[in-house]
Order: sequence, then C-alpha cells, then structure tokens
Amino acid sequence: MTGTNGSRPHRVLTPELQATWLPDDALRRLSAYKVLAAYDSNQAGELAALAGNEQAAERREFGDPSTFVDTTLAHLLGTSQQIIVPGAEHAHDDDATPEAVAAAEAQQRLRDWAEAELLPLRMQATERKAVLLGDGLYLLAWDPAMGRVRVKSHDPGFYFPVFEDDADPGDYPNRVHLAWEIPEDPHRNVKARVRRITYELGPISPITRSHVDHDGRDTRRHVLDDAGNQLLAIGDRFIPETGQVERVYPWAPDKPSRTTCYLTDAEWFLDDLRHGQSLDNLPLDKAHFRTRSDGEVLHRLDLRIDFIPLIHIANTVSDGEHFGQSSLAKVMQALDELAETDTDSARASATTGAPIIGLAGARAEVDRVTGRSQPLAVEPGTVFQLADGGRMDVLDTSRQLAELRARVEEIRDRAAVNARLPAVSLGTVDPSDVPSGYALQLSLGPLDSLVGSMRLARAHKYALLFKMVQRIHQAGHAPGWPAGPHFPARLVFGPHTPADRASVLDDVVKGVSASVLSLETGIRMLQEAGYPIPEAKEEVQRILSRMSDREKGNSGARVLMPSE
Repeated sequence: MTGTNGSRPHRVLTPELQATWLPDDALRRLSAYKVLAAYDSNQAGELAALAGNEQAAERREFGDPSTFVDTTLAHLLGTSQQIIVPGAEHAHDDDATPEAVAAAEAQQRLRDWAEAELLPLRMQATERKAVLLGDGLYLLAWDPAMGRVRVKSHDPGFYFPVFEDDADPGDYPNRVHLAWEIPEDPHRNVKARVRRITYELGPISPITRSHVDHDGRDTRRHVLDDAGNQLLAIGDRFIPETGQVERVYPWAPDKPSRTTCYLTDAEWFLDDLRHGQSLDNLPLDKAHFRTRSDGEVLHRLDLRIDFIPLIHIANTVSDGEHFGQSSLAKVMQALDELAETDTDSARASATTGAPIIGLAGARAEVDRVTGRSQPLAVEPGTVFQLADGGRMDVLDTSRQLAELRARVEEIRDRAAVNARLPAVSLGTVDPSDVPSGYALQLSLGPLDSLVGSMRLARAHKYALLFKMVQRIHQAGHAPGWPAGPHFPARLVFGPHTPADRASVLDDVVKGVSASVLSLETGIRMLQEAGYPIPEAKEEVQRILSRMSDREKGNSGARVLMPSE
C-alpha cells in the first residue's frame, strides 16, 4: 500500500487500478480490497513477490485469514435471521386492532418475498464481503416478469458514491455509480471499455422519448401534444407557481413529491477517454447507451421512485467515514507473522523428517560412465561400511521445530485476542479445559461486544432495505401490496453463541411455575436458546389451550367421583 507516486498505491501491486477514469479518492480503497482478497485466498505472498519481495513467493499460507472471516461471519449472522414487523405479534389477540392485523400481513408478505428471493443466501454473499473487505452492496430492481423485487449482491469495488463537498459521509448520496472495466477481446474484435450504471435523484420532468442513432448514441426529446405542450406522465401535475412537476407516490398519498430517481446505463471505449475525465464526468457525446428488452434506451430513465435502490452495508459503525473497516485490518501484521512462522516450521519439519547426515570414513560409489562419485541415499535398511575411526553425525532440528510450533500457537492466540475472537469460538479449545460455564461466558465477552457493534452498524440498513422492498412493490402495482405508508420492519439475528439448552429449560420451568417469570418471557428465553419455536404468541396460545383442556378433563372426573 506504500505509494511511490504521490498517494497512489504501488503500481506493480495493482497495475489495473491505474486507469484514468477511476477517481483518485477510490484508488487506495480498491487496492485495499485486492490485498484483503489476496489474504483470504492465500495469495498475499504472491502480491508481495510482485512488489519486489522475491522470498515472499515461498511463504506458506494455510488459510488462517479465511478462518477468521468465516468465524466472524457465522457469529454475526447467528443461527437464524427473521423479519419482524412491530405489532404483528398481537394480530391473534382477541382484541386485535386493525393495525396489528395489517402489520402481521405485511410481515408475512416480506417473509414470503425473502423466501422467494433466497435472501439468506444473498446475505451470506454480501455479509462475507462486508466482513472481509469492510463493505457490501445490495441492489434492488423491479422485475415485471416475476412480479416482485429482485435483490442482487454486488462487489463493493464497483460502488462509487458521489458526495457534495460539504456533505456528511454518513448521509445517503444523491448520485451513485456502479462501474467496472471490460477487458479487450481480440478474438471477438471487442475493444476495452468501461461500463457505468448511474442512479441519480433529480426533479421530475415531462415525458421524454429516446432515439438511438447508428453509433449507439442517444437523442432524447420531450413528447409534445397536438397543441405543442409537453406531456406529463399519468398522475403527475405541473405547478405553475414553481415551474416544477409534482407526483403522488403510493406510499405517501397525502404528500406530493418533486423528486424521482433516474437510471443511466452506458459504455465508453477507453480510447475515447482523455486524461482528466474521471468517472463522474465522462463525456456523454462519446457514450454508447444500452437498451432495455422493450427497446427503451437507458438514458435518464425515470424509475418512478424517489430513492436510490442501493443499500451499502458497512462492517463497522461509522466514525465520519462512509466506508467500513475490514475485520482483518487490525490483525494483518499478526497474519504476516503467522505465515512467516508457518514457513519456518515447514522448513524445520523437512530437516527433521529427512535429517542432514554427515558420514566420515565411508566410500561413495563411482559412476562408471562419468567417473564421478554418486550421492549417498539414506533409506530404511541401508548399511554403510565405515573405515576405522569413521562416524555418522545427524543434525537434530526437532527442538527448533517444537519451538516454532509453540510460536505458531502463540501468534494465533494473539491474533484471536486482537480480532476479539476467543479461542473457544475458533474451536481451538478443548471443552474439558474450561473450568466453568461462568468462565466460558467471561471469555466470550469480547465476542459479544464485537457482534453487538457489527449488528448495530447494520440495523438501520436492513430496515432501509425492507422499506425499499415495500415501496418498489407498491410502485410496480404488485398484487397484495396495498398503497399507503410502509410498515417499519427489522431483521432479527439469532443467538451467536451456543446455549446450555437443558439449563435454560430448567430455569424456565422453575421460573414460570414459581410465577416469577411470565409464560411469554419463558417462551422467548427458549427461542433464544435455540428451541424450534417459530412464534412466541402462538406457542403461548397452544400451551394455554392444552392446560384448559386438561383442567376441564380433571374437573369432569371429580364430578363423577361422588356419584359412584
């Protein structure tokens, strides 16, 4: 990451990041992504070798960074993920309000959508990028053929938000680019080019129609009526006092909006770009706009929503920066030390398993063709005839190997401590070595704080995702998604550490029986311990119903006893 040309990264390390269209403030971020990806795939030594460290190519890397990332991801996501709409738990009450019933219906719609879109798999892909690289990205788009919102996971290296000079990095940007370079393909006679997809918020404009010429360039004109006036889309209204166009969105029927989101999808040949033309100001006269399946040109296409359908996931809580920090960032030096120690250990094990032997007084065989002495081969059952005073010396490196193995464990434990991943969470501790459950709980304290901060950084982002999903369904007039304000929904992660289920069950039974715990609280404790209880409210109703039936049966038996 050391810059040799100002603040730009090492050009040998990341040669493809020297493209002229990339913003200067994105170079170090993209270089960091590549370095982190190399650690994850056991290729950090290869990158170091490209940067001039010839010995780094021989470095042994055994997947410790990937283990750290996968362990952190598993604890972050927990045993399950569930969409919760507040108030939905009261939908089955005897005095349930219409709001509770509507919340339960919205919750079920979101859960059905998440199941159809395989949201847990998308989360695995996106969250692993966020844990490893520091950032993840979701893209939402309406699919009229399937009649639902599609969610995709994008590489954060394609993500380029545009902020105003005085904007807060934590605010949502009004203009976002997704861009990447497409390499040259001589076999297909395809030139190298860059593709840029832009989402931009702007004022609503009258209807326009696009026309693409033979060079793939777009000419967009306003559509006029017979009187020569500009036509407005259905539901739009022109305000003469302000000269702007207003639109009523289905999620805010009482609050007209003057903002919409425009989509532009275009490509530029690298030969057409000049020095100084960065990603945000590429020349439109050189652009080749892409077209939709129905022939609509994707140049400032009105999406008829007033938000950008992108959700950026930061791995850490924002401290004034828009982008997050990788979970490996604080332990990369320890990972380097671990790889170097593994390399030394591998070399020492080679000399221990096949030791260096020195012979004195032995006669080597001579090659009859060349007349040169042949090297001695040491194999099981080999006998050497030594002259008087001859001897054999063996170089013993077993002590050094034992020290190196102990050093490996020391560095691994140090890295786990700094990454806030206790050894018990990595599976490197024998359960019999834990003195008590209280000691185990104390050892998991750093992990609890790590998972808590990571989930806090994501809480409002997933609430925003579910808000956008509801609104895009409303904008697409999807069946079963009524107009009106959206329901606030949140994503609840399951427990991230194993629980003593038998102990929890015993505590619940004793607490409920002694009336120091309510039945609802006891059910929630069992849910958190991992018992397969989908809905606490329904489980309470089933328990109460069975208790009532049992009491009725016992009461009937007592009535019959005197008459006998």
